Amino acid sequence: MSTKVLRRFIINMAILTFVMFTVWALVRSFMNRPPGDYETEVCDMRLKDKLYDQALRAANTALEKTPDHRGAIMCKALVFISQKMYLEATEELNYLINFLEKTVKDDDLTGVGTLAAAYANRGIVKDRKKDYQGALQDYLKALGIDHKAVAGPGLGTVILNYKFKSSSVKERALYLNEQLQLPESERVLKIQELDEGQVMHKPGKL
Repeated sequence: MSTKVLRRFIINMAILTFVMFTVWALVRSFMNRPPGDYETEVCDMRLKDKLYDQALRAANTALEKTPDHRGAIMCKALVFISQKMYLEATEELNYLINFLEKTVKDDDLTGVGTLAAAYANRGIVKDRKKDYQGALQDYLKALGIDHKAVAGPGLGTVILNYKFKSSSVKERALYLNEQLQLPESERVLKIQELDEGQVMHKPGKL
């Protein structure tokens, strides 16, 4: 066997070994995922595509596998908010907030971020229902729990919502606080372009 052929064989085997280890790592990662995580990701993808029925089915499947799966509960709430089903969204968010406040630990950064996002999203629901005092309270609660988790939309979200100026939780809270201190006749609490650009919150990993 020539040196050139041997070198090629060694290189090909190294590449094959690397590929096999990568594939095995991916398979193990998928197999070791907590039940319901995959379906929650499907819910998120279908939500982005506005396929709400499919998103809801995926979330419900996740909850069948893992009751109280916080990502699935959040995704269900976001589906309901997107469909303007605010009663159903509030029920999901209330349940999620109560569950997380009883179970989340201080060192569970994702759980803390999820709790902040749940308060922020419930604030958005109250905002849209013109419960501005309630919305302000939830926004302040979200900021107090984890201000980074609800800091505002990323660049990709801004691009997707380019028609409107998206306001962050902090900006909306400051604005509501300012307006609610004015005489009722002078308040301007709803600005359509800003309200329609308001982005729902969900931590990157649930």
